[in-house]
Amino acid sequence: MLTSVLPSRDSQLLDVPAQDATSTVITLADIDIAEAVALLARFDLRLERVADGAPIPGSYWGEPEAGIVAGTVFARADTPVHSLLHEAAHLIVLPPERRAAVHTDATDSIEEEDAVLVLQSLLADVLRGVGRERICADMDAWGYTFRLGSARAYIEQDADAAWAWLAARGLVELPRRALRLP
Repeated sequence: MLTSVLPSRDSQLLDVPAQDATSTVITLADIDIAEAVALLARFDLRLERVADGAPIPGSYWGEPEAGIVAGTVFARADTPVHSLLHEAAHLIVLPPERRAAVHTDATDSIEEEDAVLVLQSLLADVLRGVGRERICADMDAWGYTFRLGSARAYIEQDADAAWAWLAARGLVELPRRALRLP
């Protein structure tokens, strides 16, 4: 079991154990891929579909988790949508010069990781049939754990610093807590 993504006690995300929960979470195969491609394109990102069973380039946790290399998010049909959105969010928050240098591991910043957790939930609202509630439930089912017990509780009750971090970068509107789409 993989644990301790961010070992610091300051992080909102306590650990992400490896799971085989693809049967309980929404995957790329379950959504309109064209919508995901269009969403990522709004942030100057590419979504590259990887063939079933093939290795996913840039996957930090390994298959079926999404991977990132520069401005591209790699995913297979069995990649959880929460993973796709999480990795896309890592790229979205980076300036272009840092984005171009990313391969597999986007950050070691606790603040950025916490903000990405919020951003992935907002991105989910843009995808028909997904939404924030589903992504939070999927994160919980996959094994993400938070101090308050759930992804939803973190985003709604314990993520003020993450919301402020995203607002400072022009990605969300406060106090509405709404995503700003380019």
